[in-house]
Amino acid sequence: MRKNIIISLILSACSFYDLQAQSLVDYFHQAAEHNPGLQAEYKTFEAALQKIPQAKALPDPTFSIGYFLSAVETRVGPQRAKFSLTQMFPWFGTLKAKGDATALLAEAKYQAFLDARNQLYYQVAASYYPLYELEQWTALEQENIEILESYKTISTKQFENGNGAMVDVLRVDIMLKNATTNLQILKEKKKPLVAAFNVLLNRNETEDVIVQDSLVIETQRNDYRRDSLLTDNPILKEIDLKLKASKEMEQVAIKQGLPKFGVGLDYAIVGNRSDVELPDNGKDILMPMVSMSIPIFRSKYKASVKEAQLMQESYQFQKGEYTNKLISNYETMVFELSKQRQMIGLYDQQIAETQQALNLLYTAYGNSGKEFEEVLRMQQQLLKYQKMKATALTKYHTVLAKIDYITAKDY
Repeated sequence: MRKNIIISLILSACSFYDLQAQSLVDYFHQAAEHNPGLQAEYKTFEAALQKIPQAKALPDPTFSIGYFLSAVETRVGPQRAKFSLTQMFPWFGTLKAKGDATALLAEAKYQAFLDARNQLYYQVAASYYPLYELEQWTALEQENIEILESYKTISTKQFENGNGAMVDVLRVDIMLKNATTNLQILKEKKKPLVAAFNVLLNRNETEDVIVQDSLVIETQRNDYRRDSLLTDNPILKEIDLKLKASKEMEQVAIKQGLPKFGVGLDYAIVGNRSDVELPDNGKDILMPMVSMSIPIFRSKYKASVKEAQLMQESYQFQKGEYTNKLISNYETMVFELSKQRQMIGLYDQQIAETQQALNLLYTAYGNSGKEFEEVLRMQQQLLKYQKMKATALTKYHTVLAKIDYITAKDY
């Protein structure tokens, strides 16, 4: 029995360690492995790969059987039935061009999958950091309640000793009720945030999410990952691949406007002639055949070539538009990153100075029993700055995650 308890405790400790060791990158990997939307994107890529052998394949051969209701007389006898087998071949290089175009489109699907994966990483981060903010706000509100309760005790004693006013007790009581309500709302807010996060990982909506205790501001250059913006983005690579595939499809369209060749074999069953004796009497007929298509109706071939050329222009415009959007978004996010960094520095200063002012006011109140309202106001001001810092940290890291997304950071 004791041995079982020890084993159970060890397993629990290991589980707790694994839970504590869970990082945001671990959550990224879980989401990549289990998210159904991402799995669907990968299956789309796999399906696109199956189109390559289809594009390279020759058309199916044609086999036909004919039976003569009335025998057709030939020199060696009456024909009874006829079998034909024909195989058509497109112009030289047509199948290769089709295969290359299809392979490029399949690779474009893979780049779309990579973008979906990176976007999923960003969605996980954008759901993770609000949980950090919520945890910080909850802890701050809980601490605020404890401080207000101590203030209530002190103000009550001051009133009983004749050094304070009853209104001070009422003021702190009102703030306590407000803080308690805020804390309850924060606790209730956690459930939908946790559910939204777990849905991205495709796991039980009530499963615990371990959020790190603190976030740090790392020193980032103003051109953070700028060199990867236009070189590693999967959407730009996808457009480039579609452009190359369209050029191959132009070649396919040109080659499809050229003649197609066919080879075949006819086999005819011949009966015996009874009215004459011949060396080849009743001998079956075997006849090789060669055929060629004549593409004289040129409008459809010209339209196919023009379609491919227009699609190339479309992809070039798409690439230019998306490039401009990436640059614009990057500059906006770099500014937002700098802004939040400065705001965090400001809040650190305001917190330190407000805490210092609060200590002085609290000491003065303890000596005179006056200006308790100012003590409470300063305490709430301190709480406000602490919450604003937590929010700024959340925004900073969410924006950083967005930059990592558009620059295709690898984890």
